[in-house]
Amino acid sequence: MTTRDVVFPPGRQALYEQNRYSPAVRANGLLFVSGQVGSREDGSPEPELEAQVRRAFENLNAILAAANCSFDDVQDVTIFMLDPQSHFQRIWDLVQAEYWGEGPYPTVTAVGVTWLYGFQFEIKVVARLQE
Repeated sequence: MTTRDVVFPPGRQALYEQNRYSPAVRANGLLFVSGQVGSREDGSPEPELEAQVRRAFENLNAILAAANCSFDDVQDVTIFMLDPQSHFQRIWDLVQAEYWGEGPYPTVTAVGVTWLYGFQFEIKVVARLQE
């Protein structure tokens, strides 16, 4: 069995070990990032939706940076959210303006869900590793 090449962002390893999953794994030139939520350092959620989205992206960007990547390297995005009919456009406008930058854009799949472990938003990505 091959050992997974796990990437940990600084300062959050205990949280991932407590929950028994890897934040990201390098494999075959790609970085597979676990779903990131708007959790504070102690794992608790930001109370407001927009703050959760921003914090989820901060957490995502910390993992990407730990793997020597940036959002420019992201190829595929999956977004999960509660009540997308009410919140999607507001979240999308926030994400598009602050994080996506100029095109070409990554692929995106948005999924409405009924439960996210106490959160309202989660983002999962696959990024290309730098050569």
